[in-house]
Amino acid sequence: MSVTADYPLLASIDRPADLRQLPESRLVPLADELRQYLIHTVSQCGGHFAAGLGAIELTLALHYIFDTPEDRLVWDVGHQAYPHKILTGRRDRLGTIRQLKGLAPFPKRTESPYDTFGVGHSSTSIAAALGMAIAAQQQGSDRRAVAIIGDGGMTAGMAFEALNHAGDLKANLLVILNDNEMSISPNVGAVSSRLTKMLSGRILTNAREGGKQVLRLMPTPVWELARRAEAHMKGMLVPGILFEEFGFNYFGPVDGHDLPLLVHTLRNLRQQHGPIVLHILTRKGKGYERAEAEPVAYHGVSRFDPTQGLPAKKIENLPTYTQIFGEWLCDIAEHDERVVGITPAMCEGSGMVKFSQRFPDRYFDVGIAEQHSVTVAAGMACEGLKPVVAIYSTFLQRAYDQLVHDVAIQNLPVLFAIDRAGLVGPDGQTHAGSFDLSYLRCIPNMVVMTPADENETRQMLYTGHLLDGPAAVRYPRCKAVGVDIQQEMTPLPLGKAECRRQGQSGLALLAFGPLLAVAETLAEEFDATVVNMRFVKPLDTELILDIAEQHEIIVTLEENAIMGGAGSAVSECLAAHGVAKVVRHIGLPDTYIDHGSREQVLAVAGLDRDSVRQRLQQWTHKVVTAAETE
Repeated sequence: MSVTADYPLLASIDRPADLRQLPESRLVPLADELRQYLIHTVSQCGGHFAAGLGAIELTLALHYIFDTPEDRLVWDVGHQAYPHKILTGRRDRLGTIRQLKGLAPFPKRTESPYDTFGVGHSSTSIAAALGMAIAAQQQGSDRRAVAIIGDGGMTAGMAFEALNHAGDLKANLLVILNDNEMSISPNVGAVSSRLTKMLSGRILTNAREGGKQVLRLMPTPVWELARRAEAHMKGMLVPGILFEEFGFNYFGPVDGHDLPLLVHTLRNLRQQHGPIVLHILTRKGKGYERAEAEPVAYHGVSRFDPTQGLPAKKIENLPTYTQIFGEWLCDIAEHDERVVGITPAMCEGSGMVKFSQRFPDRYFDVGIAEQHSVTVAAGMACEGLKPVVAIYSTFLQRAYDQLVHDVAIQNLPVLFAIDRAGLVGPDGQTHAGSFDLSYLRCIPNMVVMTPADENETRQMLYTGHLLDGPAAVRYPRCKAVGVDIQQEMTPLPLGKAECRRQGQSGLALLAFGPLLAVAETLAEEFDATVVNMRFVKPLDTELILDIAEQHEIIVTLEENAIMGGAGSAVSECLAAHGVAKVVRHIGLPDTYIDHGSREQVLAVAGLDRDSVRQRLQQWTHKVVTAAETE
């Protein structure tokens, strides 16, 4: 593919300043080229797909009207930011996205000055853009701040907290609500488009603001009557009354694929001051029929042939840990009618599709509202239900106060099925579950389990279900290891590890979770004792003390931050009992690991087999040398 030959307009755009030199008449052909380039490139390298296709026209209009990067564009989450990356100097590197040393999967400040705020989690854009608007005011600058947020992102409380603050401050902030909910599409058309042109135009805006100035001189009842009349009239015409109540001027809905209309509207709005919401309606996957029809399937894709669409899913020999959880949830719900499943907008990702279909009255998707998901589970538990919260490790961080205050202090039986624990690969830093063992094990009343394989995952989930207090089972984003799954659910002895191999070398490997496979692979080579620790809390203190008595060096292995993690718990246990022993920890280093395949990022973190072998060789040699010199 030749960019210059196949996409001549796009080839001329190396930065937004080049875009702004084009006549408006060339924007629609450019949008067609940009869409085709995105389809071709992502089909070759994989990545987030449907969201970007739906934001082509919006991205072009924003960079055409606003003086980026001086004006700040803040993308929410960033799934839709691939066109933004293409237009801001990264066109020829798009094929490296989400790959080791390639472009980041989401906007990242260190990657480009056009990425004004690093994202990856939802619903942060309005708050971040508001902070930038406040800074501009403090610095006496007239630069503009724009937040682009999807309708899904508006389900989070953080978005409404920011709206409330911005409306109170009367900040110069433009919020673009990119709405791809199909039920609103009938509102798009000539009437609403002309209405938006009128509402955003200077004549009506000046008249409205002038009217407000006059009415403020009137008695309060007259002012209040006029304000309510305007709100009710506008509420009959547009679905913006909620934003008006927050203190925003609302415009829309606008057809988000009508590029000339977007340019006209944004040009008008850029001249206005105060908090503004522009509501646009788009379609995920726009321009690629298969993605339009199946936006969920085409949200994130691997390589595929655009002429054929996504290949049929292969029947894998090994299930993923996510699938193991989904099957268990359905099985336990059959046996216990108290079981309810809760997820913060991650039905597919958390493996709950079958559960939602089989038990629709016991399935609760609360939207992108992690804090709410935990507290509503606590409320259910108070009334005798057995809630299971399926949540990614990195998203549970957002609900830490609720985990402590609403669940653990009250010792409520809420089971947390923590997916994506450890490194996640292509999604990179923002989605890695690097800290859950550290932030969970310090909470009183918590039981924390780390299964090493698929059968342990199933049995640990059942163990947690039977407890009368909070429990967490954390598992990685990958395929299971291939052990037989025991369909009969049997609880594990609480806080008890198992010795998998008894070695004679004086080296003991204490593995928490999937790194047990690495430990067992290297055990023969080092003649090491191998322990599957299973529980981070409560810890098997008795076994740890026995291991310390019989071995010269203890090495802990975990896919979690070393600081405060499971290995730290082992050291604390030995210190508390006055046992002085050489203890070494293998885990995630004190840094953020970039994106790449899971195998690549494990190697970068030093958690692959070869890296672990090198460290064991180094440490055992040092111990032997020290012993020989005494």
